[in-house]
Amino acid sequence: MSTGRSMTGAARRTHGFLLPCLARASDVATWTAVLLAALLSATWAPTAQAATRAWLDRSEAAAGEAVTLNIETDQAGVAPDYTPLQADFVLGPPYRSGAGGNGGSLFGVALTPRRPGALAVPALRVGQERTPPLALRVAAAAPRRTPAGEVFVETRVDDPSPYVQQSVGVSVRLHYATPLLSGELTQDAPEGASLQRVGEDVQSSREIDGRRYHVVERRYLLVPERSGPLQLPPARFRGEGAAGFFDDFFGTDRKLEATGQAQLLQVRAQPDGAPQPWLPLHGLRLRYLSAPTQARAGEAVEVAVEAVAPGATAAQFPEIPAPRVDGAQVFAERAETTERFVDGSPQLTVVRRFSVVPLQAGALRLPGVRMDWWDTAGARARQERLPELHLDVAPGAPGTAAAADAPPARASADAAPDPGDEAIVSGLSTPALAPGFWPWLAALFGALWLLTLGWALWLRRARYAPAMEAAAGDHPSARPRARPALVELRRTLDAGSFDEAVALLRKMAEPPAADLDEVLARLADARQRQALEAMRRALWAGAGDPSAARAQLRAAFSEGPRWTVSAAPVDELLPPLYPQGLRSP
Repeated sequence: MSTGRSMTGAARRTHGFLLPCLARASDVATWTAVLLAALLSATWAPTAQAATRAWLDRSEAAAGEAVTLNIETDQAGVAPDYTPLQADFVLGPPYRSGAGGNGGSLFGVALTPRRPGALAVPALRVGQERTPPLALRVAAAAPRRTPAGEVFVETRVDDPSPYVQQSVGVSVRLHYATPLLSGELTQDAPEGASLQRVGEDVQSSREIDGRRYHVVERRYLLVPERSGPLQLPPARFRGEGAAGFFDDFFGTDRKLEATGQAQLLQVRAQPDGAPQPWLPLHGLRLRYLSAPTQARAGEAVEVAVEAVAPGATAAQFPEIPAPRVDGAQVFAERAETTERFVDGSPQLTVVRRFSVVPLQAGALRLPGVRMDWWDTAGARARQERLPELHLDVAPGAPGTAAAADAPPARASADAAPDPGDEAIVSGLSTPALAPGFWPWLAALFGALWLLTLGWALWLRRARYAPAMEAAAGDHPSARPRARPALVELRRTLDAGSFDEAVALLRKMAEPPAADLDEVLARLADARQRQALEAMRRALWAGAGDPSAARAQLRAAFSEGPRWTVSAAPVDELLPPLYPQGLRSP
């Protein structure tokens, strides 16, 4: 999409350049030079924007309010040229971090608009590439200042009427006009929802009623767990301002306090007939990052799919399904996820790569990826799908398993070779060997076979020896199994039932636990045991709030279960160098 805008801008500039030149042109040579320059300008402009990306943290701002421009590139040793921005923006101090995707660099700078209206963030040069142009709408009137004084707090919610289990972006902004020595900004979680802080604080500045305020923006992720009214408690700030010249002399109190406004949300229930798994989003876009058109039998080609989901997080987003291809093997890699806030809302980018290995030559059809989701703005079920791919598969290289398309040649001991096949027979026949060579060759093959058999028996014994020893002891042997991952546990704690969470914890134990009581006995973290007991009492005994118990359970297992480790005592060969009480834990 950014490439299309660049081509339109390049064509517009070329058109404005061509009109006066064609009016003054008097010979064919001038026309040819002008058309060649236009062709080069139109073809070069979009190709320079292949790998460098740029985005604003919000697309709308108020007059005097700063926005953050983010630039990500995979080029080494380069930095953006911010000079074109100075015409319409006041630039803050730029920063750089190595947290870009695919090992690249992430640059950023705060932009304060110089005037209201529709402003264009021009394309910037970054090394050998250029960023796409961006648009920013600046409101003419300054936002309403909630309280008067040196400090105040604003809270913004990206969706005041979300659905159950929808990710809601919450932005808390602290405004202060005086330097701070210390301070604490807190936002309590509401009942019936989970609240999690996301990312680091973003600092900027804005002018309100002719006064300059420093702004610290803190972002949270709110996930409602039940339908109905949901009240988000007001954010609170407690701090101390820096002393002025006469403050100590007059004994001025430098303590600062501010309380924001509570936010009331109306949470909608999951609609009947909604697609499953339940995926409420602001939008969903799928595209191919790599879509091959040719392949070779027996050799893998890569298909990469990117999903951009505004209003989603990695914990709730399902895996991009692997395509089922007749006549090929598909191997899926682990998805790469990137989470960030855009316009005050969470946005998730997922990239998943698939290796497709055709089994035979010919035409191969790859079905497009399909994903069902719920449009929160339109309140309807939608499906995003990619077009199918068509690959022209060539025969495999000699020696590969898929290269043998022709049936094997059948030879008869009594039939003589066809004279037309003389070249083939001579190319496949073995050279004549001495009559005494065959016994030695048979003995060599027999010895190699015996060595291979012995090696296979040794590998079998080495592989199954631990299982045989475990079967002979007190503990039963266990076959290798795939243990549930932490991501699956988090997803179950967010959207699953308590029984499903207990079943996952039983599987994650090593060896697997028999029931919940054994899970409680083998957990080493007291917080995790208390969270499980609280959830069990809330669900089975009716003592406690299930929503609060779920929030406690999610917080306790955010880093995974912590199991007790029983280690056999080891006899020390040498006495300790230090007394037992002075050892490090």
